[in-house]
Amino acid sequence: MIELGGGAAAPAQDANIKDVSEQDFMAEVVDASMQVPVIVDFWAPWCGPCKTLGPMLEEAVKAAGGAVKMAKVNVDEAQMVASQLRIQSIPTVYAFWQGQPVDGFQGAVPQSEIKAFVDRLVQQGGGAGADQGNGLEDALTAAEEMLEQGAASDAAQTFSAILGEDEKNAAAYGGLVRAHIALGELEQAEAILNGAPAEISKAPELEAAHAQLELAKQAAGVGPVAELTAKVEANPDDHQARYDLAQALYAQGDGEGAVDHLLELFRRDREWNDGAAKAQLTTIFDALKPNDPVALKGRRRLSSMIFA
Repeated sequence: MIELGGGAAAPAQDANIKDVSEQDFMAEVVDASMQVPVIVDFWAPWCGPCKTLGPMLEEAVKAAGGAVKMAKVNVDEAQMVASQLRIQSIPTVYAFWQGQPVDGFQGAVPQSEIKAFVDRLVQQGGGAGADQGNGLEDALTAAEEMLEQGAASDAAQTFSAILGEDEKNAAAYGGLVRAHIALGELEQAEAILNGAPAEISKAPELEAAHAQLELAKQAAGVGPVAELTAKVEANPDDHQARYDLAQALYAQGDGEGAVDHLLELFRRDREWNDGAAKAQLTTIFDALKPNDPVALKGRRRLSSMIFA
């Protein structure tokens, strides 16, 4: 790896591969990653390994057919962004999804590792996976509607039937876990999650179900909302009370209130309890649907604080 130094700009790329400046980093990386994963290549024109890695990344991104995008950031011209993300040597590659870094590596790596890196992002962004056919898709839609309407038992039966047809259907596995969480059967939910086939164990649907399960476990030990609210109002710097209040609010179905308090805690002391506020926010965002307004707004606010 090469230490940072000076250089000039690189030529622009195609629609899915862009040169990104410090001024448009928020729009082209953080905001854009709300819709599709964005790979950020931190490079400089004087960096030899960058000249090898860059084209290999571009080839893999092009092969993904729009399921991921790539932002090329010249560290000489974007020193503030490089500093905020603690880029100390190049090439360094980060992947952003839903407004936050989710993966990355340093140095030149083989093409096979680059392909695996991009494939993971495609899967995380929902761009990969086989077509399950209209019948299973319709059944999945129906099961999700049952779950939203409170018919968790019927939803669980429908998700189980789908898995009978397609045992590696990640959406059905995640739905079955969520149905048992809704029924209060946390041990059963955990057993189903642990029994998922290895091929789909890291699928976004199962990651979301795992996050929901963790939040449901936490909810068992939270105190009354009124009591915790009074504590926070009496002492806004009582970080533990604010954190507990966020847990209690989420347990009562007030995700927006929980996110607001966790963001306030992050604003006041982002390092408190080893970064507990950010970690809890990430768990809540993972538990919500990617297009949930609470998740979208919360991720953007958190990213704005991080990159401010």
